[in-house]
Amino acid sequence: MIIQNNDPYTQPCFSLGNRVARALWGVVWLLFFRPSPRTFHAWRRLLLRAFGARLGEHVNVHANVKVWAPWMLTIGNRVGIANGVTLYSMAPIYIGDNCVVSQGAHLCCGSHDIDSANFQLVARPIRLEKHVWICADAFVGPGVSIAEGCVLGARGVAVKSITEPWSVWAGNPAIMKRTRKQNAIS
Repeated sequence: MIIQNNDPYTQPCFSLGNRVARALWGVVWLLFFRPSPRTFHAWRRLLLRAFGARLGEHVNVHANVKVWAPWMLTIGNRVGIANGVTLYSMAPIYIGDNCVVSQGAHLCCGSHDIDSANFQLVARPIRLEKHVWICADAFVGPGVSIAEGCVLGARGVAVKSITEPWSVWAGNPAIMKRTRKQNAIS
């Protein structure tokens, strides 16, 4: 999907097929997804699935969620994606069961190799295990996995994987603040 060793100033970074698919999705997002009423979650699920997203049951994606490539999304059961979230899915994004991604959060799979001559575009997957909460305005970077039951606090920045299950993280970069009670989740 990503073109290697190109000149990013004069050449595309993605294949023609990828660019056409994203352009078509952009039109559908603008005309049908984004203006849909707040309660039309089933309609937005239908549109995402039509573009290849794999969604579980009871997935609520709000109307102004920005999805870069729906075909790179896998979302489990009982998941909420709030207003203003960006799912920059240059690589696969997996969101497990019972997760919440709060307003303004950004899951970003893409970056650049700052040491390459052409500032090479790179993409790495993001994985959120079940019962994860990504709080308001938090950022999850390329290649990051977040263990089961973790919370990334408001405006927290996760640029490395969080491997300690049922822990609470905050700050930039995020550091562990405490463990979370598992019995809080039924």
